[in-house]
Amino acid sequence: MYHDVSYLLSRLINGPLSLRQIYFSSSNGPAPDLAYQVDFPRLEIVLEGEFVDTGAGATLVPGDVLYVPAGGWNFPQWQAPATTFSVLFGKQQLGFSVVQWDGKQYQNLAKQHVARRGPRIGSFLLQTLNEMQMQPQEQQTARLIVASLLSHCRDCSAAKYRPPHAARLYSKLFVIISTNAMPPRLPANLSHRRSIFHQTISRTCFKRRGPLVLTNT
Repeated sequence: MYHDVSYLLSRLINGPLSLRQIYFSSSNGPAPDLAYQVDFPRLEIVLEGEFVDTGAGATLVPGDVLYVPAGGWNFPQWQAPATTFSVLFGKQQLGFSVVQWDGKQYQNLAKQHVARRGPRIGSFLLQTLNEMQMQPQEQQTARLIVASLLSHCRDCSAAKYRPPHAARLYSKLFVIISTNAMPPRLPANLSHRRSIFHQTISRTCFKRRGPLVLTNT
């Protein structure tokens, strides 16, 4: 049942899977070696099993949610089999993944990306969840915010919108630039990764589809 992201989101929102404790990852101090850290906010939801997470300072059990703000980190200590559901809120798209640790190795059970579009509902909910970090004891409110975020994710996942090719290309390249440090001659390097001409990237895609402009070198 964990292979269908939309079905999983519905079960978390409406039951029988229920949200339990909402934890907030500490972003103070440098991240430990091997810690998980990205530039976008994310939710880590325990579906089965349990594990200790250094970033939360607690043992997470099924139904528990760890919110990791942009630039924050978490460091799970896997000691027994567990299954987790991760939701990554990128600038241009949402990322979903279900990962299982069987005690010996990881297995990806599901992975999906959908476009973020329309009103900035998700952004405002994330901003509210960021504010909740100062009042972590307000658990009922935190659960409602997380449930609203998951409902927004389900709406995005159910949408049948497919943007034009140039817009999709821009979205993918924007994510690459946002999450990776690129060397000089950026258009040429990107075109090498995407197997397209860097003139196309600079002139056709970026100048027409978004605020990021690349000049040919």
